[in-house]
This record gives sequence, structure tokens and C-alpha cells, in this order.
Amino acid sequence: MTLYNIKPKFQNILRPLVIKLHHWGVTANQITVLAMLGSLILGGILIYRPEPLLFCALPVFLFLRMALNAIDGMLARECNQQTPLGALLNEVGDIISDAALYLSFGFLAGVPLPLVVLVVLLSWLSEFCGVMAQTLTGQRDYRGPLGKSDRAFLFGALGLMIALWPQGIAVVNSLFITAAMLLIWTVINRCRSAVAVRHD
Repeated sequence: MTLYNIKPKFQNILRPLVIKLHHWGVTANQITVLAMLGSLILGGILIYRPEPLLFCALPVFLFLRMALNAIDGMLARECNQQTPLGALLNEVGDIISDAALYLSFGFLAGVPLPLVVLVVLLSWLSEFCGVMAQTLTGQRDYRGPLGKSDRAFLFGALGLMIALWPQGIAVVNSLFITAAMLLIWTVINRCRSAVAVRHD
């Protein structure tokens, strides 16, 4: 089970906005770049000034980023804007955005940076396995238990917790360890699924 399963309902809510954006001449690639730039800016601010209160911006921005990711996909598929450049921007933009936002946790006092880096690298590996599954089976694999949307929810909640309860750093460290284990599970799930389909 992953939050990706509710994506169709989320897209239905966003569809009127997507239609308006298309009418205004906005492209999927522009939305993708906007989401990536926003992630770099917020991540840079949190790294430069790792103050717990500022992390309350994470859940708000991560929700906005999920909406932008859904919008760029809908513009590409439903408005005939699919291009190789767009596919490349989508994948590269996601891993750059993840790194920019999630590495900021490692600059908080009491949070080991190597642990955060490990989680970011495992996030990248899980997305790489999803892309490799597409190469092998023709279908991008989004299965969890800790896919992109699930990570956004988890780290958004962590950001809010840090802002409201700065003393809970020990809990943050435990959750990062849990996230690392769930990401390993995600990698295994995606690899096993791709290999099983390939053998069928």
C-alpha cells in the first residue's frame, strides 16, 4: 500500500486547474522546473539556517510539490506534451528535489548527517529501480512501502514535528533509521516485481 494509489482522485481534483494552465500556455516542463527550483530554494534556506521553526515550511511545500508533480504529468499526458526532455526532467528533477529538501535535516543539531545522506541515497536507488523496471517491463514501478509520495508525507510530518517539538530529535533519528529500512524494502519490492514480470 502506498499513497500513490490515491493519485487518480488527487488528479481529478486538479484537472480543472490543469485545463486552465494549458489554456494559458503553461507547459509540463515549466511546472517540472518550477517544482525543482522551489525545492532548491527551500532546501538551501533550511541548510543555511537550520532553525527548527523554519521546518514548518516543509509540509506546506511538499504538498505543493506533490500537486505540481501531478500537474506536470497531467499536462504531459492529457495535453499532448510528452517529450524525451520532459521524461528526463521529471526523473532528474525528483532526485534533485529530494536531495535538496531532505538533506536539510542533516544540518539540525543532533541529527547525524551520514544517516540523512544514507536515506537520500536509498531514495535515489528506489527511484532508479523504478526506472529500471520500466526498461524491463515497459511500466514505471511506483510500489512502496516508501515511494515518492510516502516520503513526502513522512518528511513533511517530520518537519512539522521538529517545528512544534524541537526537543524530539531522538525521535527524528529513529524515524530516519526506519525510513532507511523501508527504502531497502521498497528497492527489493521493485526489483523482485520487475524480474518476476520479465520472467513471465
